[in-house]
Amino acid sequence: MTAPTILLVEDDPALRTLTARALQQNGYQVRPAASAPEMWTALDIGAVDLVLLDIMLPGTNGLDLCRQLRQLSDVPIIFISAKGSETDRVVGLELGADDYLAKPFSTRELIARVRAVLRRGRLDRQHGEGGQGVARFAGWTVNFPRRELLSPTGGVVDLTGAEFDLLSSFLENAQRVIARERLIELSRTRLGDASDRSVDVLVSRLRRKLSHKDSSAPIVTVRGVGYMFSAEVSRQ
Repeated sequence: MTAPTILLVEDDPALRTLTARALQQNGYQVRPAASAPEMWTALDIGAVDLVLLDIMLPGTNGLDLCRQLRQLSDVPIIFISAKGSETDRVVGLELGADDYLAKPFSTRELIARVRAVLRRGRLDRQHGEGGQGVARFAGWTVNFPRRELLSPTGGVVDLTGAEFDLLSSFLENAQRVIARERLIELSRTRLGDASDRSVDVLVSRLRRKLSHKDSSAPIVTVRGVGYMFSAEVSRQ
């Protein structure tokens, strides 16, 4: 098997070198970049399996780059930043990042988080290849092999990997209350620093995308417990 390719976007030369070396020593191919233009040039070379993205970059910052990447791809993104507050993590997750790693970080933690996100990506693909088929609810259609959500009007709704995983969990437990702790457990491999707040953010993101015209998303908050997917789900 070809070693996974990681795009490392970090403007600090010393940290970029150390991080690239740690990744290479653990079997990953690394494409380093120090700025937004270098990142796009590296992506032009070919697809990557994961992006390690620093937030504080010269010129276009990592948050804006994440927004742009999410318009083009669902490639896994791990933010790396000296800002490690809950607010900063929430902002990163809101933008569609898969994980958030605060500086300074150890090589062990870095590799563990990279492996977790890549492992989840492989499981996602196997999940889809297993031919789970199609689920429908309230006019919406979920195609599991394609990991695709279609709105009632037939348009494709862009979901991040974490959002699709959350939707899949709701569909598997439709019309049953899911405790917040269970959702944290389900999301932990994608959100390495999962907390009540990060799961709430993920639910909020999914709700917005499942809202259609005058109808709200079928995700009900059960106060003090968790959430319930209220729509009836049919499968093929």
